[in-house]
Amino acid sequence: MNRIMKPLKPVGIIGYGAYVPAYRLSAKEISRVWRNGQDRNYLPIKQKSVPGPDEDTITMSIEASKNALLRAEIDADRIRAVWVGSESHPYTVKPSGTVLAQVLGIYPDTVAGDLEFACKAGTEAMQAAIGFVGSGMAEYALALGTDTAQGRPGDALEYTAAAGGAAFILGPAEQAAAVLEGSYSFVTDTPDFFRRAYQHYPEHGNRFTGDLAYFLHIRSAVNTLMEELNLQPNDFDAVVFHQPNVKFPRKKAEDLGFTTDQLKDGLLVDYVGNTYAGSSVLGFTAVLDKARPGDRILLASFGSGAGSDAFSFVIHDKITEIQSKAPQTMQYVRREKQIDYASYARWRKKIRMQ
Repeated sequence: MNRIMKPLKPVGIIGYGAYVPAYRLSAKEISRVWRNGQDRNYLPIKQKSVPGPDEDTITMSIEASKNALLRAEIDADRIRAVWVGSESHPYTVKPSGTVLAQVLGIYPDTVAGDLEFACKAGTEAMQAAIGFVGSGMAEYALALGTDTAQGRPGDALEYTAAAGGAAFILGPAEQAAAVLEGSYSFVTDTPDFFRRAYQHYPEHGNRFTGDLAYFLHIRSAVNTLMEELNLQPNDFDAVVFHQPNVKFPRKKAEDLGFTTDQLKDGLLVDYVGNTYAGSSVLGFTAVLDKARPGDRILLASFGSGAGSDAFSFVIHDKITEIQSKAPQTMQYVRREKQIDYASYARWRKKIRMQ
């Protein structure tokens, strides 16, 4: 059985864009409020990005998509599918994709929908867009991974749950800056992270989180992808993994035979936190900002529940033409406005009056 997934028509990324809110909340500030600073030497990250009071998944998706359109240099109405991957859509029922399509001028002749698969909803959207373009159903499709992830006040998750995301316009390979070589997805029913409809914050099954969830799924997806494409770790110039914290992607890279240099350009979690559906794809945009023709890039996401999508992209000449046509990812990462916990709690509506 051929396990690798390739579209019938060659497909690639013709435009990409990122967005990260300007506000930052330090892990030390969270520790000060909830643990009297006692764990300040053992914090999982330095700080995380926080959406402003007027920002949500839709507004961030719009900003990232505008940047992707600037790089793609196509009319928005040529896009025939819009998929927004997130676990923090503003509405439970009303779709984010229709709002995005209308604001950007993609409507009404388009497919639009929202996707969820915890932290790999962004790469899930990419898979859908690749399939849509690769089958010939559309010339272009827009895929997003964006989140304003939630964390229970005082919970370990609150240190890393952040905001941000990325957008990708998929189209014909001959127009692309990064062409897909192949992808592979690996999923199992693993209860490492979940939230029922009546719960405001997610729960995490700690004993499943590491070996049985994150490490197993990324290892299985990456090894199968490399085996099917007859590639080795040293064939890649850069790798990007899902980034729940600093430790996990570094350990996974080492276990799989990748070097720190291959990982470093896309490892953003210490600066902006875990952007969930945007985590791996946001790091991917940072790598694309530095990529050169001929580079090969590995992207591997992880989503609780659980699954991993792995992709191999080869960079083409167009990359040097489009990198400067929109704000680069590190420009968003570096613009920092520190806030205190009280502002964060008020903006995120963590203080509820009964």
